[in-house]
Order: sequence, then structure tokens, then C-alpha cells
Amino acid sequence: MSGLTVVYDACVLYPAPLRDLLMHLAVTDLYRAKWTDAIHDEWTRNVLRDRPDLRPEQLQRTRDLMNAHVLDSLVAGFEPLIPDITLPDPDDRHVLAAAIHCGADVIVTFNLKDFPEDVLQPYGIRAQHPDEFLTDQLQFESSAFCAAVNRHRASLKIPPKTVAEYLKTLEAQGLAQTVFRLTQFAEQL
Repeated sequence: MSGLTVVYDACVLYPAPLRDLLMHLAVTDLYRAKWTDAIHDEWTRNVLRDRPDLRPEQLQRTRDLMNAHVLDSLVAGFEPLIPDITLPDPDDRHVLAAAIHCGADVIVTFNLKDFPEDVLQPYGIRAQHPDEFLTDQLQFESSAFCAAVNRHRASLKIPPKTVAEYLKTLEAQGLAQTVFRLTQFAEQL
């Protein structure tokens, strides 16, 4: 397993297609994925707000499956660090506190401005957009990455997706560079 440890911010777990891809990657040996109950609370609260057709029990099942399938993913005990952290959005302090506590290298987030480099650098942590993060992982270990993508695409049954449809879905998640790189591996997807 890679020595890389990453914390998924709630914003990358909110959209189901990206969350599902990140979960398929999290069960590989590419890196160690981490999150907290507070991160779970944030993404599930926002999904339920925007998707009244979903029930809390459905998202609780998703949370439970995430926690069960990604070994040692749930970070706890970081709360004492929160008061000493200053970020542009105080509501994001728990994410950085969790990253510090678990020795993370990267926070995967769409909200790069909320995690300034000068605040993260003393802890040896950087914030990465999911497109940059995924492109790095694909470049680092293309076969394991493509195998995870293949499993993810194969799991989509209602409706099933062709490679082109799948890549279009990823592109709609803001993953243009990842999709561009994945087109080189289309036969493996």
C-alpha cells in the first residue's frame, strides 16, 4: 500500500458518482482514505436537503458501508485540535483537525480556497481538487486505478453505462483532466 493518507472533504462525497468512484479507489492499495462522522453528517445533511426523495436510512446505509469496507477510515479524537485552527470558513476546521490527527498528506476538496496553503503547509498537508488528485493517482498506478474504475462502471446497472457514458458522467463531476487521461485506457474500463 502507498504511504499516502488522504481525507475526503464532504463536498467530494456529496455527488454520488464521485463518491462511488472515490470509494472504489479507497478499497485499493493506492492510498489510505479517511473521513469523520462530522464529514459524513455534512454530506448526508446536504444530500437530504437537495434530494427529498431520499430517506435518512438510505444514506445511513451508505455511511455504514463506507465505514465497513474501507479499513480504518473513520478518524476520531481530533476534536481538541479544532479551537486552535484558523481557516477562512470556521466550519471547515474539523476537516483540517482530522487530517492533522490522522497524519494525512492530502485533503481532497473542491473548496481549495477554504484550505490555504500557508495554513496547511506547517502540518505537511496539502489540499487537492479531486481532478488533480485522481489524475495523480492514475499516473502513479494506472492498472490499479483502471481496475477500480472498471469495477465502478460495472456496478452501475440501473442504467448500465458504456465507457463513453461513464466518462461523460465523470466529466460532469468536474473531472475533465481525469477523463482526458482515462480515454487513453478506454479498453481497460
